Amino acid sequence: MKTFSAKAQDQNPTWWVIDAKNQILGDVAVAAANLLRGKTKPTFTPHVDTGDFVVVLNAAEVRLSGKKEEQKIYTSKAGYVGNQKVENVERVRQRRPELLVERAVKGMVPHTRLGRAIMGKLKIYKGSEHPHEAQSPKTFAIA
Repeated sequence: MKTFSAKAQDQNPTWWVIDAKNQILGDVAVAAANLLRGKTKPTFTPHVDTGDFVVVLNAAEVRLSGKKEEQKIYTSKAGYVGNQKVENVERVRQRRPELLVERAVKGMVPHTRLGRAIMGKLKIYKGSEHPHEAQSPKTFAIA
């Protein structure tokens, strides 16, 4: 008996839509990361991109549990002296609400070339409209 190994060219990805309205950020990120990675498929192979495309809608209305809305901070540093920037969730939500979901999902995929390719299949929109109707995406319900 030989071990099955999926091939990238043999994959047929589907499109999924996740509605993040009034959903917890972590639950949305886990569902999106599992679909992007392909962990819900029986042909999952860790070193091959076997995942699907994911469209996340209403990213501006995602919830955070506990006191994270006031206490959680996002930092970024370019490497120069005194260049560390610190933002809280409220500021990020005003400036670019898609970044909340993007950073949460990015932390859950591999930090390699495969992870960067996987993140290219994630589409996040702050409203309920998206331009991917031609792909006829299926809705994914978060439990």
